[in-house]
Amino acid sequence: MTTSDPVDEAVETPADGAVMTIFGHLNELRIRVTHAAIALLITTAFSFIFADQLLKLLLEPYEASLVGGAALQTLRPTEGIETYFRVSLLSGVIIAMPVILFEFWRFIKPALNKNEERYVYIFIPSALLLFGLGIAFAWFVLAPAAISFLANFMPDIFRAEWTGQEYISFVTRLLLWIGLAFQMPIIIYIVARVGLVSAATLRNQWRVAVVLIAVLAAIITPSVDPVTMILTMAPLFALYILSIGLAVVGERQFARSMEDIERRPAF
Repeated sequence: MTTSDPVDEAVETPADGAVMTIFGHLNELRIRVTHAAIALLITTAFSFIFADQLLKLLLEPYEASLVGGAALQTLRPTEGIETYFRVSLLSGVIIAMPVILFEFWRFIKPALNKNEERYVYIFIPSALLLFGLGIAFAWFVLAPAAISFLANFMPDIFRAEWTGQEYISFVTRLLLWIGLAFQMPIIIYIVARVGLVSAATLRNQWRVAVVLIAVLAAIITPSVDPVTMILTMAPLFALYILSIGLAVVGERQFARSMEDIERRPAF
């Protein structure tokens, strides 16, 4: 009796019955990551054209928080250009997000059957919508609240004269991570679709979810005031509830896929 090496073991894909080795999956992942990285490089280079306008836009919450306006300092010779590149990178990520999501979809597509492949028309628009909602929420709600609190904290003792790198790093991290955090329903659906989590587990572990969301909110928003924390936690917990509903859908689809595989004749 011979045994097969787990690394070389072929994995059957429900989509068309083809097989792919573990090395094949890793090579497919490499291709998708490469395509996404090329798209990000192109969009970041394109963003250099209007990075100065973005810098002025990102400065608006800081200027609105201080009487008489505000300006950003640079303490190192390269700090200005580093900030310029950071803004371009943020813009590049936002512009390249459709391509990144499409490449992610192409990577998980072999695990889907023919009927489920049409979900691409729901997956990508939904993920883009959630990402955009996250960025909008961070920009119009979280950023003004957090920046105003931090810039005016004990003004009789502290005078806000922030550097460009620290301020822009703070704003870009806030926008990017809130946008990515809003992808929670999509991520949980995918995890449930491959059978790694169930809706019942998510419902039973809601207390743990509240703690994890609080930790995530604390990491995303460096402001320690409770208002900003609550503003961050509230939409994330609402998305968690939505994720439970999507987990039900993904769990049922996973069960149907397993039934289809079991009904296939063995050769």
